[in-house]
Amino acid sequence: MSYGILINGHPKNTISAQDRGLHYGDGLFETIAVIHGQLRHWLRHYQRLAEGCERLKLPLPEDAVLIKEAARLSKTLERGVLKLILTRGIGGRGYRIPEAVAPLRILATYPWPDYPERFYREGIIVRICATRFGRNPLLAGLKHLNRLEQVMARSEWSDPAIAEGLIQDTEGAVISGTMSNVFLVQEGTLITPDLFQCGIRGIMRGVILDAAHEIGIPSMIRSVSLDEVYTAGEAFLCNSLVGIWPIREIIGEREKRFSLGDVTGTLRETIKVDHAT
Repeated sequence: MSYGILINGHPKNTISAQDRGLHYGDGLFETIAVIHGQLRHWLRHYQRLAEGCERLKLPLPEDAVLIKEAARLSKTLERGVLKLILTRGIGGRGYRIPEAVAPLRILATYPWPDYPERFYREGIIVRICATRFGRNPLLAGLKHLNRLEQVMARSEWSDPAIAEGLIQDTEGAVISGTMSNVFLVQEGTLITPDLFQCGIRGIMRGVILDAAHEIGIPSMIRSVSLDEVYTAGEAFLCNSLVGIWPIREIIGEREKRFSLGDVTGTLRETIKVDHAT
């Protein structure tokens, strides 16, 4: 299986040292599952990219251009990952946005992550991270290039048995995992944290909320406390690559075990995410 990189449509692997994505994290990215050569949930990814471009005042690449370049890299992939990075391009020193912007787009394909089968079958162990998200409504929800909070949170453990860590914000509200969104189930109602202050509005999060609506599972988007995580009847994490990972245990100063519940199981069947497809 071959993997490749395109930069502004050309096969190369270098960018300018003056790129603003490198200097300031000035840009956005999307991580997209590729199954049998097809981009999964492309429209949702493109819509999030478009929202990010509008809020960061970045020119949005044409859908057709990205589709053509993505197809060039991924058409032979049975199962893989496409990462799309968009930066503001070369801008010299200083935070001020250049008057003439020439965005840089990078598309690269990678192997499918080799997560243990037991994560899907039995559920995962998670921990509570000490690192907190800062609140910033201007950037909340976007998949921008500034991901140091996740980097620092993920550096807190090295035990391979622990699949993820839950991150709170500076006010103590539970926001997400380091690479995933979080859902709880209380008395049959699906609950996920609101992300108006910080965090990423994940693609699979949106797929799950839409699926719950379609099959009649009541859902709520609201602030979630850590105490509510420990009292939930079910809990799971999700992202575009793993689909749904049930949480079977939280470890740390407080511990909690969960069973794979009916709501989690129903959603897994409904959205038909097969990690081994």
